[in-house]
Amino acid sequence: MVVNSVWLAGLMFAIGTLGVMIHRHPVIIFMCIELMLNAANLALVAFNRHHFSPAWRTMDGQIYAFLIIVIAAAEVAVGLAIIVALFKHRTRVDIDEINFLKR
Repeated sequence: MVVNSVWLAGLMFAIGTLGVMIHRHPVIIFMCIELMLNAANLALVAFNRHHFSPAWRTMDGQIYAFLIIVIAAAEVAVGLAIIVALFKHRTRVDIDEINFLKR
C-alpha cells in the first residue's frame, strides 16, 4: 500500500518538475508547482500511515500536509497577483521576459 503511494508521489513530482522545466507560461508553472506540493503531501500522509499504524494516535503527516496546503495557497495568491499585474502592462507574459522586476 505505502509503496504504491510513494511511487505515485514520485511520478507526480517528476511530472511537476518536467512541467516547470518545459513550460514558459507562468500559470502553467504554478500548476506544476502545485502538483509537486501535492506529491509531497501524498508522500507525507503515506509515510505517516505506514509508520504509525493506528491513525488516530498521531496525525503528524496530515498536519504537515495541511500546513503545506495553507502555504501553497498563500504562494498562489501572491504569484497570481504578480501575474495579473504583469498582464496589465504587457499583452504577453513569458517567463524569460520577467527580468524587469529587478528595477
